[in-house]
This record gives sequence, structure tokens and C-alpha cells, in this order.
Amino acid sequence: MTPTAAAAPAGPAVQASPSQTLSRGIRALEIMAAAPGPMTIAELADAMGVHRSVAYRILRTLEDHSLLVRDDAGRVQPGPGLAVLARGVSRNLQSAALPELTQLANSLDMTAFIAVWDHHDCITLVTVEPRHSGATVAQHPGTRHPINAGAPGIAIQSALSEEEWDRLSTGTPYRPEAAEARRKGYSASHDEVIAGVSSLAAPIRVPGGRPAALAVVYIRSAHDPETVGAAIAESAARIERQLA
Repeated sequence: MTPTAAAAPAGPAVQASPSQTLSRGIRALEIMAAAPGPMTIAELADAMGVHRSVAYRILRTLEDHSLLVRDDAGRVQPGPGLAVLARGVSRNLQSAALPELTQLANSLDMTAFIAVWDHHDCITLVTVEPRHSGATVAQHPGTRHPINAGAPGIAIQSALSEEEWDRLSTGTPYRPEAAEARRKGYSASHDEVIAGVSSLAAPIRVPGGRPAALAVVYIRSAHDPETVGAAIAESAARIERQLA
């Protein structure tokens, strides 16, 4: 009788090692997204901390997917494939928010945007500037700032109680202003992210996901902040109903 081999003892699960090539490709996209303009391959390689030949191989792969492109001078810049990917990020939230952002921007003469929570930061997802205004604050999609600074971060915190926030172990303290925003329905900040700029924001509770914020930014306004805050909170509530 042939003996049966004993089963190997169960050991700790082996964690898959991250892909260095994938990580470098993502890093290249992050560098290009933050760059003020096109970069040479040498500049991209230096920013990535890799040899030029490595950067070139990564670039060729990203070019194949239209995520990065080169201009006539051979300089690298973001490609149209990134727009296709961005369109799918929080698609339902973007679709529900766009009409509200447009209405707020044009009625208040302020830039209106949606900010989403990413680890320790807020990232601008989609933005609308007023149609007829000569001086507005630009808030480009992809703009990032710490979640513990500014009205959007306060609004995101206010979607949770302090106890709920602490249970998430984010490493970011719950701001006292978040408790006040939780009571009022919106948050306010001034000089926190950009000097001289004010912001008002209201939380958006996303079913099955992390809370986001609907916000406006401005330098000066003839509107009463409480009136603006109430309008933002009402818009955020309408977005939530569409997402439910």
C-alpha cells in the first residue's frame, strides 16, 4: 500500500510582492500629471530616479496605451488615454454632481467642485467655473491638498461623528470645526489652502463608499456666507438623493 503524503502544515499567507515595473509606470504618470509642462525623457528619468533606458521602456508602454505622448520635440506629456480613465472615476458621483456644480458656479460667480477623500488628502474630482466672470479661483481636477486643511476636508470629516472617524484610524485628528459643520450642514475656511482664498463645503455621503464634499472657492463675494453655505448643503443633499 502506497503511503499517502502528509499535507503540508498551513503557514502564514505569503504576501505577493508589488510589481516594480507597474509602480514605476504609475510614478511616471504621477510625475507628468504634476509637471507644469512637457518633460524630456532625461528629466523624467531623473524625477523617477531611474536610468534613462528604464524610463524609455516605461514610456514606450505608456505610449502604447495613449497615457503619455511625445510632442514633435520628443518631450513627454500626458496623453488622451488619461482622460478616458478619469471619466470612469466615481462616474455616478460626477454625473450627479455636474448639473449642481454648473448651477452653483453661475449663480454664485464662484468656482464649484467636488473633492474626494484619498488617504490623507482631498483630491479635486471635477470642477466648474462660472460662465461670465472675469476673476475666479482656478481649481483643476487632480488638485490635491491635505484633508486636515480647508473646508472640503472639514466637510468630509463632518459626514462622520468623531467616534466614527477615530475608529477608521486615519492618523488625522478630527477637527473641532467638523462637529460645528455637522450641526450646520456645511463648513467654512479662509487662508488654509491658498492665501487669501475662502472656501465653503458640504459633505456628500456616497453609498458604499467614503464621503466626498461639494465646495466653492472665492476671493471676494457679495453673497452672505450663510446663504451660500445653505445653497451648497441643499445641492449636496440633491446629489445624495440621486446616488441613493
